[in-house]
Amino acid sequence: MKKVLLSSVAALALLSSGLSAAETKAAPKAQVAQKASSQSVKNAAVRNAKARANAQKADVKIVKEAVEAVALTQQTLVQLSQNKKDEAIKSLEKAIGKMEVVLSHPNAPALLPLNASVVVSEFPGTAYDVENAVITSIALLEKKRVQDARIIVQTLKDEIDLITINMPLASYPAALKLAARFLHEGKVAEAQKVLATALSTFVEVDVVTPLGIVEAQDLIVAASKVAKTDKKLALAYLDAAKAALKKAEALGYTSTSDTTYKMLNEAIEKIEKEIRGKNKAEKLFENLIAKLKEFEEKAVKTLHK
Repeated sequence: MKKVLLSSVAALALLSSGLSAAETKAAPKAQVAQKASSQSVKNAAVRNAKARANAQKADVKIVKEAVEAVALTQQTLVQLSQNKKDEAIKSLEKAIGKMEVVLSHPNAPALLPLNASVVVSEFPGTAYDVENAVITSIALLEKKRVQDARIIVQTLKDEIDLITINMPLASYPAALKLAARFLHEGKVAEAQKVLATALSTFVEVDVVTPLGIVEAQDLIVAASKVAKTDKKLALAYLDAAKAALKKAEALGYTSTSDTTYKMLNEAIEKIEKEIRGKNKAEKLFENLIAKLKEFEEKAVKTLHK
């Protein structure tokens, strides 16, 4: 069944590329250039967003002693599984010592980062493709074809994730000490259970930035810069911004801002009308860029897993 589903997806991709090629052939050179320019702005927006996420990743303070304590905890479990109790006690005592160093740091956070990574997931299609994928996945679920639906749903992401794996300082050091007490009492199984549980309590924090909203913001800024000199290019940028927002909305990215997707779309249409007319849209651009910046900031979600 998976092969059939993948074949359908591949066929859709080929059909889309075929239509795109036909449109390109029929479209005037100016329209092709405008489309390419819009894509260039979108690509730059993604690169810049990724650079910002990597800068945030670089700012994450990884405490070496905490990472070493985790490695020693894992080593203790291995040694216990090999009936090397004395070596396990030494490893665990070293881990406890490392955690004492961590806890002595001033203002130690409740969640201590052990690792950080940046993951970029780009959805290549349009809002229409998202809607089709959702309808298809719902139909598959209704037929109890859960795994086939999962393959589709997993592709419905257009975002940058800054992911950190964190140690809970409120419980981890205490767990190591409890395990050490059990070992000294000869309760090996209890110690193993406590250590395994401690290693399973790490918290994943995922900061999600929707790419469509980021792209729309850069496209509108680009439109504002050329509105006076190249109306058609400005309108092409605005059209691409509307498409980016529509895809973000279809993918379910929400914002806690008072501004809505509907309001942003109406604001863009108002600017388009002004550009086609007297072209005095400077203030309209300023207001829209400010609203979209706030919308983007409040659309960034922090998830604890």
